[in-house]
Amino acid sequence: MTEIDIHSPLRPSVEDGLSTTRLSLNTATVRPQWNLRECVEGCMRHGFGGIAPWRDKIHEIGLEEATHIIKDSGLGVSGLCRGGWYTAEGALTDHVIDDNKRAVDEAVAIGADCLVMVVGGLPEGSRDIHGARNIVTEGLAQTLDYARSVDMPIAIEPLHPMYAADRACVNTLRQALDICDELGTGIGVAVDVYHVWWDPDLLPQLRRAGKERILAFHICDWLVPTRDLLTDRGMMGDGVVDLRGLRAAVEAQGFTGLNEVEIFSEHNWWTRDADEVMRTIADRGRAFC
Repeated sequence: MTEIDIHSPLRPSVEDGLSTTRLSLNTATVRPQWNLRECVEGCMRHGFGGIAPWRDKIHEIGLEEATHIIKDSGLGVSGLCRGGWYTAEGALTDHVIDDNKRAVDEAVAIGADCLVMVVGGLPEGSRDIHGARNIVTEGLAQTLDYARSVDMPIAIEPLHPMYAADRACVNTLRQALDICDELGTGIGVAVDVYHVWWDPDLLPQLRRAGKERILAFHICDWLVPTRDLLTDRGMMGDGVVDLRGLRAAVEAQGFTGLNEVEIFSEHNWWTRDADEVMRTIADRGRAFC
């Protein structure tokens, strides 16, 4: 199969970079600085096209108020973070299953494009990663049964292998799509460049996913050196990821959604004025994405 030409002159929108209307703010990017209302107001002030709340921001003010704030803003909602964690509490407890059902309901209420799943790592005391992946598949199947009934797409987010033990035992796009193949309709993937940029199998797996199963696209950068594997993500343009090339590869499959900026940055961007962060995102989107 012919490789995607990610620098094709036939893709001027990619060559031109991202306008702010193509950006969505994942609330984790300004987690310490802003509450949900401030995040929404910041997106509107800076011309962003959308927002992607984390559930903690919704729970701080309650789902009803959060829904009003988001819907009144007119912003798109590129996703809700997050469901999953199926291997917690000894795996597939009633609490875990019920919490994922609540997450689906919250995603429906705010009009999210998808519910993003961070699936969970090894159960406590376990060394059986294959067994963990079986638990995750069963948990996703149970959540998907309910999500289909309310028309909420489920997006598996494969996480970098460094998180296999404690956060997500699904670590590549291939693994995520294998689960999607097994479970059928209503489930796809969230492609986060921080987690997948390194994968030599990435482009063929994006083709395999296609338009129907690429449900979300998350951007940031990989810093060299990285001071903390969880909370030292880079602003676009500060690291080594070919962001514009990856966006071209995703859009070549027909993805037309928002580009969701998700940056955990304990030592840098979380310490800055949030409006400065938003201005920088806008500038870097145009220059590097």
